[in-house]
Amino acid sequence: MNKMFAVLKREYIQAVRKKMFIIMTFLLPVLMGGLMIVPSLLMMRGMGEKKVAVIDGTGRLQKAFEQNASPDAEESKPSRRRDAEKELSSRMKIDYVNAQGRANLDEVAKPHLDQMLASKKEGRIDGVFVIPANTMTSSDAKMKFYSRSATDFITQERLGSTANRAIQRFRLEGRGISDADITDIMKRASVDAVQYSRSGEQKSSGAANFLIGFVFTALLVLPSFIYGLEIMRGIIQEKSDRVVEVLISSMTPVQLLVGKILGVAAVGLTQIGAWLAMAAAGAAFGATTAALAGINVTQLLRPAIFAYFVIFFILAYMTFVCVYAIGGAVCNSEKEAQQLIAPITMTMMLPWFLLVGIITNPDSSMSVGLSLAPVFGPITMFVRTLVSEPPMWHILVSIAVSLATVAA
Repeated sequence: MNKMFAVLKREYIQAVRKKMFIIMTFLLPVLMGGLMIVPSLLMMRGMGEKKVAVIDGTGRLQKAFEQNASPDAEESKPSRRRDAEKELSSRMKIDYVNAQGRANLDEVAKPHLDQMLASKKEGRIDGVFVIPANTMTSSDAKMKFYSRSATDFITQERLGSTANRAIQRFRLEGRGISDADITDIMKRASVDAVQYSRSGEQKSSGAANFLIGFVFTALLVLPSFIYGLEIMRGIIQEKSDRVVEVLISSMTPVQLLVGKILGVAAVGLTQIGAWLAMAAAGAAFGATTAALAGINVTQLLRPAIFAYFVIFFILAYMTFVCVYAIGGAVCNSEKEAQQLIAPITMTMMLPWFLLVGIITNPDSSMSVGLSLAPVFGPITMFVRTLVSEPPMWHILVSIAVSLATVAA
């Protein structure tokens, strides 16, 4: 036991004394936050202002495509959707073309299509939206959206939504329904997601829980891979330098391997502990601010979640580190170890690849099966506890299976 502890102590002290360990302990949370926030900001700025030509064969939709939508149309949407569409419409410049009575809309659209493909940026447009003349009367009419990119779904959806709302109003007016009645008919009812717990408690749910599930799962997985690779490289290096032969002469292989695994695990837990302390400080500030704003944070995060996070993080961490340690022990070079570990790692990442399905349906047969299985259990079961309330015996069995996996 003393020899195993000596290996653990050496691995731990050697790692935490490194300048890179100290730097990354404080720098990585900033980088992680930047990776989540900066791409979103860049995406919003990268969208820029869209210039779109609308070829209207009906000649009746000009008002609908004005940048400032009419009050009736705006009030018919929930506030969050209305704000989002205002933001999007402010980034879209519409060049409306009244093509009523024109038999061939392709001819009308041709100059604008050429303008869309112009080599010079000045005067170039981003898309052409064509509305057939029979759109008002035929349910089989199809609008067309031309763009340089096949994946400009946001602009396509915005234009289609604007056109369809206006067309629906004209169709209803054609059936003798008053404008005020049309406004009432077309008002959208918002939907609030509510989680109904086993105790009968009702909690807010929805997109926030979905995002939190991804963030917590990333915190669960990433450190395990980082330090798993570290221990694999350390073992291979000692074998290559023949240091392991000296160590084995004074202790058993089991003492050496367990000492290295626990030492690297302690390093990872130290770093995660520092990250959690910083996260707790930020969360406390955020929770206080939210409470002052009248937002109940416990609707999203239960106190038990943090206890489950610690338990399943340790189990997932130990499982991944053990697998990488075995990979280093049975291979003679890092290249050979990477070839061995790659398919194993891909298999172990199965819960991550299936994360959307697990979050959206945590009580499905697939989710339950993975949460009770070796290797997959810690990650899957934690996600289930985060977004739902699985039976306690599921949690206990998952913990037992994971402990047995680590021991094996």
